[in-house]
Amino acid sequence: MPTRFFDDPDQTVPQMLEALARTRPVRVSGAGSGVMAVVRADLDPRQVAVVSGGGSGHEPAHAGLVGEGLLAAAVCGDFFASPSVEAVLSVVREVTGPAGCLLVVKNYTGDRLNFGLAAERARAEGLEVEVVVVADDVALPDNPQPRGLAGTVLVHKVAGHHARRGADLATVAAAARRTAGDCLTLSLALSSALLPGQSGERRSAELGLGIHNETGARDVDPSGADDAVGLVLDALLPVVDERHGADAPLVVLLNDTGGCTTQELAVLATDVLRALGRRARLLVGPAPLMTSVDMHGFSLTLLPYDDELAAALLEPVVPADWPGASPVAEPVTFAPQHSAEPDWGAGERDEAVGTGLRAAATALLDARERLDELDAAVGDGDAGATIGRGARAVAEALDADRLSTGSPALLCRELAALVEQSMGGSSGVVLSILLTATAGGLEDGDDVTAALRAGLERVRVHGDAEVGGRTMVDALSPATDALPEGLDAAARAAREGADGTAEVTTTGVGRSSYLRAEVLRGVVDPGAEAVATGLEAWAASRG
Repeated sequence: MPTRFFDDPDQTVPQMLEALARTRPVRVSGAGSGVMAVVRADLDPRQVAVVSGGGSGHEPAHAGLVGEGLLAAAVCGDFFASPSVEAVLSVVREVTGPAGCLLVVKNYTGDRLNFGLAAERARAEGLEVEVVVVADDVALPDNPQPRGLAGTVLVHKVAGHHARRGADLATVAAAARRTAGDCLTLSLALSSALLPGQSGERRSAELGLGIHNETGARDVDPSGADDAVGLVLDALLPVVDERHGADAPLVVLLNDTGGCTTQELAVLATDVLRALGRRARLLVGPAPLMTSVDMHGFSLTLLPYDDELAAALLEPVVPADWPGASPVAEPVTFAPQHSAEPDWGAGERDEAVGTGLRAAATALLDARERLDELDAAVGDGDAGATIGRGARAVAEALDADRLSTGSPALLCRELAALVEQSMGGSSGVVLSILLTATAGGLEDGDDVTAALRAGLERVRVHGDAEVGGRTMVDALSPATDALPEGLDAAARAAREGADGTAEVTTTGVGRSSYLRAEVLRGVVDPGAEAVATGLEAWAASRG
């Protein structure tokens, strides 16, 4: 069984470009042309054409960033391999008008050579071309050729911004070089990447990886997200401070290298912004922008903030893969308005009601294992534990004389609060809805049966629960109907209703609606069983 959704590994790049061509305003190089590239469908020859590219595997860079406000075109190689000179040159010819072309190149030997020669040949043909090289990696401080990493996409955005506004080639290139020179990036990954069609062992956590799955500068063992962020910033910030000043306000790019979940990225973003404090002025991401296939890691890019850079990064663009930038501020909080607690025990007392409640609570606590077994047959096996928590809360409230057993409306509100607070899950909510609505009916002067029927109606409205749905309602509804005949009759009706759920094999609500008929057949619903068990104990307590 495959572990990832790929077809033919050799056709992965063409398939990715085809998906873009089917859904975005771009043109794609023809099959069999020897070129893999996408070009804006709405090119404006009066604007500088900003072109980037390189090996595939870094999506959405570069092809996903083609569109108004960003790139005019992207030239793609095979995974982690530079496109050929001829491929780059053919795209330069396609997009370059009177305003000229800017090539944004990551500082890898293959990219520099192939894009560089393509630029020279384009100039020889009379095209006006400039080249900007991005070298933002700080993982290997003694390396005279730092790699180009996620900072490249910020260069794309700045160059695209100025090109969109009609700046000439010299101005666009100068803005791009300034951004490229300011960007500093460092990555950390918990595991290395696997290319399409590959399998095997992944490397463990490393600091300072490249985007072509190169090993990191050193092995690390972060204890969590906060520690991982600390490891990156401890190495990255001193370089930033040396170049730009210790108090320089910063633009932050938090880039997913391919394998982080949305939840992980949110936690990482919080940790990064907390660590940088007031220095963080603008956040780009968190998002996958310069990935390494499925590498489970992130990179941080920092560069000094100024208003011109902020305007360029904040300007909306057409490509959907650009995540936008957000000004950073301290969280604005509000004080939630919590529900008022019931006036515990403020009403009258009825010894018989208290005795019945205690008997029901005791019976449900004793039935925990049986209810869990019933639930395990159709669910996660915690119904007895959940209902037991509610029963224990009722018993403890009786011990503390906190229940108004002689004031039905107030007692219902007290019990509603208890089960909501103690039980959790859908059972607690269902009972709380029933009791809250029943309390309202009793305050309006309804008798107990009418009030309970009104409560069941609210359960039906909010939970879509009907008789025959394998829920508590299968026992509660017949018990309510039989209540005018006495508590014994209500308990018998609840038992018949609960037992009848064993024959129900098709439902439209609740967990049972997701299960096959053979799983449900012969199994009593644990919620209905709990209602019957409690009512039987209450009825028996009256002698």
